[in-house]
Amino acid sequence: MSDTTSIYAAKPWLARLNDAQRGPVRPAASVVHAFRSAVERAPEHTALAYFDGRLSYRETDALTDSVAGHLAARGIARGDRVAILLQNTPHFVIALLGAWKAGATVVPVNPMYKSAEVGHVLADAGVAALICADRAWETYLRETAADSPVRVVLTACQLDLQTRGDTRVLDFERLPTPADADDLVAVARQGVAAPADRTLGRDDIALISYTSGTSGAPKGAMNTHGNITYNAERQRVGCTMPQGSCYFAMAPLFHITGMVAQVAGCIANAGTLALAYRFEAGVVLDAFAEHRPAYTVGPSTAFMALAAHPKATRAHFDSFQMISSGGAPLPPALVERFRADFGPYLHNGYGLTECTAPCASVPPGQEAPVDPVSGTLAVGVPGPETVVRILDDLGQEVPFGEHGEIVVRGPQVVPGYWQRPEATGESFPDGELRTGDIGFMDPAGWLYVVDRKKDMINASGFKVWPREVEDVLYTHPAVREAAVVGVPDSYRGESVKAYVSLRPGSDTGADELIAYCAERLAAYKYPREVAILAELPKTTSGKILRRELRSRARNSQ
Repeated sequence: MSDTTSIYAAKPWLARLNDAQRGPVRPAASVVHAFRSAVERAPEHTALAYFDGRLSYRETDALTDSVAGHLAARGIARGDRVAILLQNTPHFVIALLGAWKAGATVVPVNPMYKSAEVGHVLADAGVAALICADRAWETYLRETAADSPVRVVLTACQLDLQTRGDTRVLDFERLPTPADADDLVAVARQGVAAPADRTLGRDDIALISYTSGTSGAPKGAMNTHGNITYNAERQRVGCTMPQGSCYFAMAPLFHITGMVAQVAGCIANAGTLALAYRFEAGVVLDAFAEHRPAYTVGPSTAFMALAAHPKATRAHFDSFQMISSGGAPLPPALVERFRADFGPYLHNGYGLTECTAPCASVPPGQEAPVDPVSGTLAVGVPGPETVVRILDDLGQEVPFGEHGEIVVRGPQVVPGYWQRPEATGESFPDGELRTGDIGFMDPAGWLYVVDRKKDMINASGFKVWPREVEDVLYTHPAVREAAVVGVPDSYRGESVKAYVSLRPGSDTGADELIAYCAERLAAYKYPREVAILAELPKTTSGKILRRELRSRARNSQ
């Protein structure tokens, strides 16, 4: 990329940022450095809140030192991989910091993964230690780990570190500690010293974060400590929340959004991270009322569920200084509906695992514009050290306003994929991330994401982007969730099919929704079929699984 010819190198988005947001930042050398700084600044401040349980920064420091010492004593060396397969509980953060203090690289694993999926991650990353829920170990992980490099196992009963419990989400009983594993909390309370020779720096790999595997087997993106602390510090400076603020962990911690915007962002601000095991709308609303958080981030589907809950009120949201949405497309209609009903404006954001969560976001105090042609809501603007460009199929820049592939260069972009040099070369030519997302940038620097390349529908030779149809569906008052896919059509090649779930109490039918779209979209764009489901399939991070719906549609023909 030549700065003399690139129209994007001028960074028109800088005009959208204030002086603090444009200014330089000094991220900590690692998340552990940031955590130790927080311990020094606020040792007695609550670091972790889990239902009625509380752990201060001083207590969390001691617990994680002991985990690090235990791992080192069991032979975990600097750079070894430690997998964590846990829900949003203090155990996750204790395991994470303990592994990093031992000098290890953490491999966060989705708790919804089945045995074969976990097995692939354990083998591909060469995982030496596994930290997981006791029930998962007893039901399937013991057998999975038997054929892997894992040699150290710690299990956690997620009833620990709180006393009240909540049968809506903690609906299980305590199991005896397995004979072939050590109990994480018991190890953390042993008071073992952390090894003194395991200091990590900016270039050390903090995470091997596995992608969703939509095209082939999942690949492990290597997020460095510098990648994470840069985005965490940018969040701290940009959001200007007081030190010690409460962050509610709505996004899963194993997901890069939760890891950076919640865990690392909270630590950078010496804040309190409030946890509630896993997302359940009623439990989350109760947690908002109890903890009075200033910040949270989650996918649009989570905010749809919160808005649809019969007990949701404006009072549940009046403590928030900022709410971010990421990980799934954010319909403009949801932003307006949420603000009208509950008060907060949902700040859109955009990023991938490969750019360590956000590479663009809507700055505090600003609102994202809506493209007047497509109705697409802008995902935000890049930061001062980030360059986002739009390229055509030949790799040439396109003018502002024209569609092309979004590419990203900046301090948050990972160095590549774990043990995948060919995939690294394809996705990171000269260190610049090719996202596979189609979008455009307006002359003011606002970035718009249209859709994934692979999700484009070809109807009678016309391009149909599912997002555009979904955004129209979301403007219908009965629609709670929507997803659009292409299905084979003998006449058009492909036609548009929509799957929707309805808001509680609605009896709207498919024909009404088809007619609604036909009034608002070109003839080749509106869905010829609408299927109404109770719930749309989603990933644990809340992203609607279009590929599962596409498969369902084709199997039903």
